[in-house]
Amino acid sequence: MPSRLEEHYKQKVVPALIQGRGYKNPFEVPKIEKIVVSMGVSTATSKADKNAVEDAVKELTAITGQKPVLNISRKNISNFNLRLGQEIGCRVTLRRTKMYEFFDRLVSAALPRIRDFRGLPLRSFDGRGSYSFGVNDQTIFPEIELDKIKRPQGMHVTIVTSARTNDEARLLLEEMGMPFATRLKPHAVAK
Repeated sequence: MPSRLEEHYKQKVVPALIQGRGYKNPFEVPKIEKIVVSMGVSTATSKADKNAVEDAVKELTAITGQKPVLNISRKNISNFNLRLGQEIGCRVTLRRTKMYEFFDRLVSAALPRIRDFRGLPLRSFDGRGSYSFGVNDQTIFPEIELDKIKRPQGMHVTIVTSARTNDEARLLLEEMGMPFATRLKPHAVAK
C-alpha cells in the first residue's frame, strides 16, 4: 500500500511540475530516489563509552525503521585516535515506501520540533540535485524516548533526487513540503 506522501507525489506534485516546468513526459519529472541517514560517533566518546555505537544503532533503527550498517575505519589516524577496523558510526539507505514514510515524518513532525526553526538553508544543494543537511539532536524525532538517551547525537541526512539541476530539485522538494528558509529583506534604517 503506497504511503500518503507517495500518493501526494503522484496526484499533485507530478501534474504541478509538468505544468510549471513544461515537461513533455511524466517520466521526465524528477523524483526522490533515496534518503541516506548517517550518525557518526566520535572516537573519544567511543573509547569512554563502549556502548556508544550500539546506542547510535538502536536510535537510528527506531528513527528510520530499518537496521543500519556499521561504518568501520579504513586506516589508522593517530591525531584523531582512530584505529583500523574501529566502529565509527552507522548509516541507513531508505528507498521506496520506507523512504516516503521517513520523509513524511521528517517534514511534518521532526523539523517543526527544532528550537527556533526558520527553515532549511537553500545553499545545501550539491549541483546535481541532491540536498544534504545536518540535525544536531536526535530528540526531535518522536520515536526517541527522552528518558533512555545517554548523550545528544547528531545526524546527517542526504536526499538524492533524479533532478539534473539544483532548481529542479528545489522545486520538487518544495512541492513535497520541505520547509526552506526564505530570505528576509533587511529592515530599513530609521533616520
